[in-house]
Amino acid sequence: MKLLRVGTAGAERPALLDQDGTLRDLSGLVPDIDGDLLADETALGRIRAAAAGGELPVIDGAAGTRVGPPLARIGKIVCIGLNYHDHAAETGAAIPAEPIIFFKAPDTVVGPDDTVLVPRGSTKTDWEVELAVVIGRTARYLDSAEAGLAHVAGYAVAHDVSEREFQIERGGTWDKGKNCETFNPLGPWLVTADEVPDPQALDLKLWVNGELKQDGTTAEQIFPVGEVVRYVSQFMTLYPGDVINTGTPAGVAMGQPEPKPYLRSGDVVELEVSGLGRQRQELKEA
Repeated sequence: MKLLRVGTAGAERPALLDQDGTLRDLSGLVPDIDGDLLADETALGRIRAAAAGGELPVIDGAAGTRVGPPLARIGKIVCIGLNYHDHAAETGAAIPAEPIIFFKAPDTVVGPDDTVLVPRGSTKTDWEVELAVVIGRTARYLDSAEAGLAHVAGYAVAHDVSEREFQIERGGTWDKGKNCETFNPLGPWLVTADEVPDPQALDLKLWVNGELKQDGTTAEQIFPVGEVVRYVSQFMTLYPGDVINTGTPAGVAMGQPEPKPYLRSGDVVELEVSGLGRQRQELKEA
């Protein structure tokens, strides 16, 4: 299933995109798309049955409807740094012996087509297309990558916007360059795990002002999805509705020759992951 949330910011309602591309209203079945829903197989079964039976009403005027983040009330966003062989190579970084973990606050999440704000004083705002993993079952001390995959409810497109000066040159941890407002567009859909048979066979692409910048595949991941979930569960409990951003392939501005083409107000970024949908953001000054 392709689950999403539509409407004005803060007032989104749950929806489903059916096989014909028609937007269907879920608000008569479930209050929202969140961790509680993803952990409730009975509720998910009701949605599947209603969709298969043609019982879900069409959302009128869907063409002009804003698409919000596909997940409400996110608990935490765990991010994996330098998780692609080609991205590590372009930045001159050593291949990590273990996954690098940092966090983004849930309030960085915006809709897939919402405005991204360039932080005040920023000269090095960068792009990163990523595969986001959404947790559906409580995960703690998992013992295998297979168990890690079994705890995944679904997948989505994430844009891990980053300010490289704040991240690298201002001391401390990476978090300063990762948590500026609007720095995690998510969606358009949450695609349930049953529709993604192999998360290591997904293509990721990103364009800036129409020019292709990133063209990668999750096959390049150093630590694949199941192993990432297993590993993270050794250090913290993952709950339904938590998100893991699993890293970005080569092609970011930081890895390009000088002068590096960092983002500016007025730029347009588009990105997609195969089968998971497409995003488009215009950048403006904060």
